Amino acid sequence: MLRWVDVLKYARYSNPEPPRRLVLTEAEWAAQLTPAQLAVLRQRGTEPPYRNTYCRTYEPGRYVCAGCGSVLFEAATKYHAISGWPSFTQPAAKNALSYHFDDGHNMQRVEVRCNVCAGHLGHVFPDGPAPAGLRYCINSVSLHRLSPDDPVESH
Repeated sequence: MLRWVDVLKYARYSNPEPPRRLVLTEAEWAAQLTPAQLAVLRQRGTEPPYRNTYCRTYEPGRYVCAGCGSVLFEAATKYHAISGWPSFTQPAAKNALSYHFDDGHNMQRVEVRCNVCAGHLGHVFPDGPAPAGLRYCINSVSLHRLSPDDPVESH
């Protein structure tokens, strides 16, 4: 289980090694992603709160990266944080995400990216529920939800 101290250590020193890497040109990303996905995943944008696909979705399954198909979160770790975006307590695996300090918008936050394709997902905060106290606040457009029976298909 990751804790806030682990997140800060990764952001400050070194992220866990991903299981694989996917590197595409901006033209290849533009051909593969929708305009909304491109704006969030590649240009570090944010979708509007509360009006996104997975804000109020709690069905079983897995959430994978919309860019590369890597498993990022299990639905069992999703909870209602009233933040306006899907919130999770833990990543699916220690090396599923990478962490980066983000001081944009006059705030100090920790950005979360897919560790395989480096797509921007959202941010993590230390105000989540026990036991770890983490809240991964993630843009819906950066995710696809798979049902428990769906195979994981990485790009």
